Amino acid sequence: MKVGFVGLGNVGSKLAGSLLRNGHDLTVFDLDTGKVAEFVALGAREARDAAALMRDADVVITCLPSPAICAATVTEMLPEVTPGKTWMEMSTTDDGVMKSLAAQVQAAGGAVVECPVSGGCHRAATGNIAIFAGCDRDTFERVLPLLTTLGRRVLHTGEIGTASVLKVMTNYLATANLLSVCEAMVTMKAAGMDLATTYEAIKISSGTSFVHETEGQVILNGSRDISFTMDLVKKDIGLFQKIAETHDIPLEISPLLGAIFDDGIAKYGARELSPNIIKRLEHATGLSITAPGFPAQMTDDEPEEPGYEVVPPGRIPPVAAE
Repeated sequence: MKVGFVGLGNVGSKLAGSLLRNGHDLTVFDLDTGKVAEFVALGAREARDAAALMRDADVVITCLPSPAICAATVTEMLPEVTPGKTWMEMSTTDDGVMKSLAAQVQAAGGAVVECPVSGGCHRAATGNIAIFAGCDRDTFERVLPLLTTLGRRVLHTGEIGTASVLKVMTNYLATANLLSVCEAMVTMKAAGMDLATTYEAIKISSGTSFVHETEGQVILNGSRDISFTMDLVKKDIGLFQKIAETHDIPLEISPLLGAIFDDGIAKYGARELSPNIIKRLEHATGLSITAPGFPAQMTDDEPEEPGYEVVPPGRIPPVAAE
């Protein structure tokens, strides 16, 4: 199977690296020619543009920073879509945009899988990241070997659109966790608590979370580097708020998260690393929320393992049609 990959950013480069590391026939395209050159040096081929990638590959994966960029890329590839081609979208995107683009690809005879990832760049790098997959069951069965190379835990979420909705929801929860961790750390510092001890107290208690155990460490290191920026957070929580508004849900926390990140972007810039949202409280209090002994970047210390399908409780996965 010939695989094409568009988008060698913070997450995309890690996902493409898993394909290359596991021996897949890989061709890449990105506007950053330096990133393309790095992959070519490792054995990948270079595509002239996204359309050429679709023409020459069996499967094309996109991992791009916004719904608008995704739409523009798919529009460029669409004339090269023929029966037998598959488009796999791994970005965090709008479910309405995803459904519209999927319909166009399917009308041209192609298959579509929306498969956003969750778990951080450090897990994308090792192939241990989680993947949500929205598509029909037959298509899911066909691309599952590819998905289990890209990630460890793969959840079939249902039809096109469902994976995007669930991914946006998880990013909303992660943002709420991040802001509560920031408030907890600053408050404990003001109360005279040792921050390394505070970190462990949260980690071993009911107050822990994935965000605390990952982003909490780089916050305390001072690097705040999780390869994710404030504008991307704002995009994701904005997509969640849009879903809630579409269904007339009167959310209270979600608008507050959006307002906090609007303020963070105004103060520090859209491309500021997202954990530096804690600067708002550091600057307001004059406190420095750092401690020795924490890493500058997260690394996945779990060995790369074969991926597998996650089946929700009480559900037996359907058998694909013969």
